[in-house]
Parts: sequence; structure tokens; C-alpha cells
Amino acid sequence: MTIRDILIKYMEELKEISDTPRLDTEIILQKVLGDVDRIYIHLNLNKELNKEQYEMFLNLISERINGRPIAYIVGNREFMGLDFFVKEGVLIPRPDTEPLVEEIIELCKDKEVNIVDIGTGSGAITVSLAKYIEKSRVISLDISDIPLEVGKINAINNGVDDKIVFKKSDLFSAIENTETKFDVIVSNPPYIPKRDIETLHTQVKDYEPYNALEGGEDGLDFYRNITKQSVRYIKENGILAYEVGHDQAEDVKQIMEANGYTNIYTKKDIQGIDRVVIGYKL
Repeated sequence: MTIRDILIKYMEELKEISDTPRLDTEIILQKVLGDVDRIYIHLNLNKELNKEQYEMFLNLISERINGRPIAYIVGNREFMGLDFFVKEGVLIPRPDTEPLVEEIIELCKDKEVNIVDIGTGSGAITVSLAKYIEKSRVISLDISDIPLEVGKINAINNGVDDKIVFKKSDLFSAIENTETKFDVIVSNPPYIPKRDIETLHTQVKDYEPYNALEGGEDGLDFYRNITKQSVRYIKENGILAYEVGHDQAEDVKQIMEANGYTNIYTKKDIQGIDRVVIGYKL
């Protein structure tokens, strides 16, 4: 089959499982053809796949049709202009998180800052901050082994492993004896209410790690715990920054206020949703 034939056939088959059927098909073709760019796909629509390439394509596209996320299939995802290795066991980086990272970069770009990231995941937040804030040092904490492993790989791949320390930790437990106070504490914690997990898309609830999704009965457990504990570790005028769920900004602001944070504000994502909450510990 030619690239054109494959696009026509499998875009149709992916429509029920994916919001981006053409893009998904193109990404798999890129992988099969040797990690070529998308321009190559567009300029070679009449190219026929050989037998080995076509069999590989069929194996990968069948995984996508069955609901496996495209990022896990091809093993990477772009975030903040950087390439991140991903695999099962880490949350896939999403554009929704970029406004959080962009705001911290803007606030800290000309400063020397010590940062704690609670919840390493793929390392998307950790690595991006280390990459784009020149005078930064980051401690990245996660309770699970796979995110720490993946985060280290992504730090090395993006040339910032010398600026990051990864630690296995239940929230702040791994640094509870430190004398250091931090300029920035940032987190994209699990925030989906327990009752809503089953309503998530198959490719999320059946493939992405449950402990990176579920945030307790109302989705706010981690915000309460992180905010309460953070006051011990944050500098005067330090920044606490969160990504929040689509209807959680006001609740998280109240949690932060109750723990002594002031000058709290929100930032919207590309859909116009209050996705970032930031406050200062004065």
C-alpha cells in the first residue's frame, strides 16, 4: 500500500478512538519509515511500504485502534519544544501543562532559583524548567520508580542532568531533613475526583498510571497536603505553583490562602480554562 492509501484507510478506522486520526496515522508512519519528519510523509504520498514496514505499521496501528495512546506506541511526546521519552508508568505530557511551565519561566528567567517539582512523571516540568531557566537547580520528587527512571533519561537527553537531582519521595519526605528553603515549589498533582475516573477516555483510564490521575473524593487531596507541607520548605516571597483541573482554581486558591499564601492569581490555558494557580509565601 502507498502512504496515501494507508492514510485514507486508517484515518477512517481511527475516528472512533482518536480526535486526531490523521495525525496519529502520520506519527506511526513516521516511526515505521525510520523516524522521518511529517514533511517527508506529505511529499511521498505515492511511496509504497515494503513488506517489513507494512507489517510493523499493522502491528502499531492495531495497538492504537485498541486504545493504546500514540505516545506510548511511538515512545515519545513533544513538550515545550523538547522531545520526551515516555512509556507506560508515566503520565503523558500535555499542552495543558505548558502554561504552568511558561509562567514559572517568565517569573524566574533572570534569577538564581532552587526549585522543587512534586511528581516527576515523565520529567516534563522538571526538565523544561532546568532547560529554560539558566540559573536553576531542580529537585524532582516522585513516589514511583518508573517516573524517576524516565525523568533521568529525559534529563540526559535534553542536556540538563547536571542541574537536576531525582529522589524517590512521598511528597516532601525525601527532603524533610534539609535545611534548604526553596524559591519555587511546583506540582501538577493527581486531581481527578475518584468518582470521575471511570468516565475518562479509554486511552487515559486503561493505560495511564492511576496514581497520577486520582486525587481523592473531590480531587483536591494533593493540593491540601502539598500546600500544608510546603510552608516548611519555601522561602520568604517564594512561589507555589500548580496545574489544576478545569473547575478547581477557586478551591485551590482557598486552600493556599488558608495556609498563608497571598497575591494568588490564575492563568488560563489555550482553551480559556483557569489551569494555573500561583501564590506567594510572604
